[in-house]
Amino acid sequence: MNKLTHVDASGSANMVDVNNKNETTRIATARGYIYMSEQTIDQIIEQTNKKGDVLTTAKIAGIMGAKRCSDLIPLCHPLMLSKVDVSIDVEAENLRLVVNAMCKLNGKTGVEMEALTAVSVTCLTLFDMCKASDPAMKISEITVLTKSGGKTGEWQNPDIL
Repeated sequence: MNKLTHVDASGSANMVDVNNKNETTRIATARGYIYMSEQTIDQIIEQTNKKGDVLTTAKIAGIMGAKRCSDLIPLCHPLMLSKVDVSIDVEAENLRLVVNAMCKLNGKTGVEMEALTAVSVTCLTLFDMCKASDPAMKISEITVLTKSGGKTGEWQNPDIL
């Protein structure tokens, strides 16, 4: 049986000690979707949403979310991110927005949780800004796409790429 990494010998929660790990460049990407009505997508494109610039606000929120990941996820290490990039692509023909995030640092632990948090917070902000127009929006398929660095090196999600 494998030893649990986030539980100590007495069964208590435990933050993993990464002190002996090698510092490497670590990068993770993640993606998620938010489905919405054609009317709501039109408001975003035409910038007529009453709350303002939906895409810019959501992008900034996603970046802030990645930076605050350790405040939200128990036992997650606070990281000194060197780069966070969030993009939002409108796929009007599919009635959705596609949110992608990339997080990067030189460090001893991965950044998958930060990339996932960036996507999640971006989607939640999009929902918040558009809920008056479309309360039936659906956030879906948030997943890690790729990660690199550390002892496992390169990894690509086999279900996505």
